[in-house]
Amino acid sequence: MTNKIKNIIIAGGGTAGWMTASLLAKVLGKTLKITLIESDKIGIIGVGEATIPPIVNFNSAIGIDEKEFLKATKGTIKLGIEFNNWNKDGDSYMHAFGSIGKKFPFCDFHHFWQKAEQLKHGSNNIDANSFWDYSLNYQAAKQSKFAPINNIPNTNLLGLAYAYHFDAGLYAEFLSKHAQNMGVKRVEGTIIQVSQDHDSGFIKSLLLEDGTTIEGDLFIDCTGLAALLIEKALSTGFDDWSHWLPCNRAMAVPCERTDTTEPYTRSTAHKVGWQWRIPLQHRTGNGLVYSDKYMSDDQAKETLLNNLDGKPLAEPKIVAFKTGRRRKQWHKNVIAIGLSSGFFEPLESTNIHLIQTAAIRLVKFFPHNGINIEEVNEFNHQSKTEAEGIRDFIILHYKLNSRGDNEFWRACQRMEVPESLIQKIQLFKKTGKIFCNPDDLFSEIAWQQVMIGQGNVPEDHHPLVDTLTTEQISDLMDNLKALINRTVEKLPSHEEFLTSL
Repeated sequence: MTNKIKNIIIAGGGTAGWMTASLLAKVLGKTLKITLIESDKIGIIGVGEATIPPIVNFNSAIGIDEKEFLKATKGTIKLGIEFNNWNKDGDSYMHAFGSIGKKFPFCDFHHFWQKAEQLKHGSNNIDANSFWDYSLNYQAAKQSKFAPINNIPNTNLLGLAYAYHFDAGLYAEFLSKHAQNMGVKRVEGTIIQVSQDHDSGFIKSLLLEDGTTIEGDLFIDCTGLAALLIEKALSTGFDDWSHWLPCNRAMAVPCERTDTTEPYTRSTAHKVGWQWRIPLQHRTGNGLVYSDKYMSDDQAKETLLNNLDGKPLAEPKIVAFKTGRRRKQWHKNVIAIGLSSGFFEPLESTNIHLIQTAAIRLVKFFPHNGINIEEVNEFNHQSKTEAEGIRDFIILHYKLNSRGDNEFWRACQRMEVPESLIQKIQLFKKTGKIFCNPDDLFSEIAWQQVMIGQGNVPEDHHPLVDTLTTEQISDLMDNLKALINRTVEKLPSHEEFLTSL
């Protein structure tokens, strides 16, 4: 293809379609005609959705006012994810956003924490739970406090890193209005046929149920698990990751909200799989992620309904899925964004983030005078690298579980995992060191929290720690803890923040 790309067709709405439409309209809207096709018949399941901090910048970049957004989507603040019972019943740790402790140039804070713990409890004894005494996010989350503070003066504490919980259906509606105000054209209809160029295989047009034909230069597949363009039309292929990520079903149900709206997501392990809890302003979103090899739908329903902290507001809905990704996210003149490109189970709230990064990558790689294979290949290389990094981080939780109460968890402990993950686990265990690529979504601090939280505590620390005296290490820890506690004391409650909206 050598023609300029001017006519963009987005097949499917929902969060994926409207996030992509909003970014394209904001950045390239003056040079593009953007049409989004969606059907009212399909509807959107308004589940509570959890996100991670980069969404704050994304919303800002497309011109969304935070207060308006939180009001419209019944949104709340998320400071991290608490993992309950992943080791044994009663255990708990958090993947808290933001920094922990103090930044050092050559080694991470946890090396100093580890030495301080050994000095306190005697050689090699460690209270792993104390690691989160030095997390501003954790302390604020557990005390249900929040205000959008940035850097704290005269320290290198970076303030609170936060994301959102919101109603996914309301977010899609909010973005739909926002994108249409920026010039995106919405067409109501169901796609019944895809026409391709006989020679190149490129998609030429989509036929709708009412007989309308919609032609385009570049097509964005946001048709969800149906993958109408990328798979049904182009047969792109799929890399199945279910041997590493064994859950293949989710059962979701909203329940009445509780008196306190906690500013964090909860992930609670059960005998098979785990349950999410996402607090919104008007209700709580819940769901059980499980494997039908180890648990029937009836058992899943009983487990889910027995573990709600409020009255259910609907009948539980089941979504069947397969974890993995399309072999190519961009194939010919189709780019798959959202569930059409693959599915990660929601353990670390990455699905909306992957919509966001795909939309950003599309803008960065947007074809000018036609589609170049070199550009397509680099786009696909980057999306594959990103996906595999996230995949390894999610597998980590399953691999390091210490539960022995069901064959599901025992199989996760025994499973062979990617070599890239084995290397990270073993390096951290032996040396306390962990290294991530600059473009990785999850930072060293995120990996440290899951490793330490699930019992993979390092056997050694960095030699730099030994340049400080016992007194200096003790003072460092005491001062950091006191500073965090003073800061959290001054914060308003999460409820007060929401009321201020």
